[in-house]
Amino acid sequence: MLTRKQLELLMFIHERLKESGVPPSFDEMKDALDLKSKSGIHRLITALEERGFIRRLPNRARALEVIKLPETMQPGIGRARKGFAPAVIEGDGGRKAPAAAAAPSLDSRDTVPVPVMGRIAAGVPIAAIQNQSHILHVPIDLVAGGEHYALEVRGDSMIEAGILDGDTVVIKKSDTADSGDIIVALVDDEEATLKRLRRKGASVALEAANPAYETRIFGPDRVRIQGRLVALMRRY
Repeated sequence: MLTRKQLELLMFIHERLKESGVPPSFDEMKDALDLKSKSGIHRLITALEERGFIRRLPNRARALEVIKLPETMQPGIGRARKGFAPAVIEGDGGRKAPAAAAAPSLDSRDTVPVPVMGRIAAGVPIAAIQNQSHILHVPIDLVAGGEHYALEVRGDSMIEAGILDGDTVVIKKSDTADSGDIIVALVDDEEATLKRLRRKGASVALEAANPAYETRIFGPDRVRIQGRLVALMRRY
């Protein structure tokens, strides 16, 4: 028999996998269950694994698989979705995908053309945003209000935020963002990177979502915000 917290975490992981195919990060699990530290999440995951409800996949960062669900579900189990949770849309990123992996077609009246402006580093910063390469048709409800553009992700520094190498991120243009937002940051007017924004006094921290990468801290005059993440698209 599972405890309430174990069941709540199991259902949170299950629902996220159904929605996007990507397990939630430890931070997202901690926030959803209102826990104060990630150590509690580690204990819950270990308990679920020992009871045969989930399995950790080897050699893959934060990869979890739900093997089974309880035969009887406790009533009243809910979860709060806190912080940013990217909307993941199956699509071809403007390129033709194999027939078996093709996403359902969208009526053009329900989409908005968004320019793809090259690649963005989710890792070590790469050259600043390039010129438009092609057009991506994005569901209109994801880009309502404001001006948007898209970038192809290269690197693995944001994997624990559900952003993988090869994804296409949809960015709402803005020169401001709140601490905790995932942003496109232009460093020293020449290097663009996708990171989570943290403000530390007068300094700006660009935080990865992968423990293999260090948080980089800059003076406020070295970083310009180019927009914040509102959605991502993924080829399957």
